[in-house]
Amino acid sequence: MEHADLDSLIDCTAEAPPLDDLSLRRLKKRRLVLRDQISRLEIELDPPEPA
Repeated sequence: MEHADLDSLIDCTAEAPPLDDLSLRRLKKRRLVLRDQISRLEIELDPPEPA
């Protein structure tokens, strides 16, 4: 849920920027970290099948 919230906040900020560039970069970095965590969890839940 946090990832979707960050997406919405970043989209709104890009359209009418009340935040400075540094804050926007921090939000985007946080979104990437969350995306990586989600990917790792998905891999752990569904490991590749042996060949």
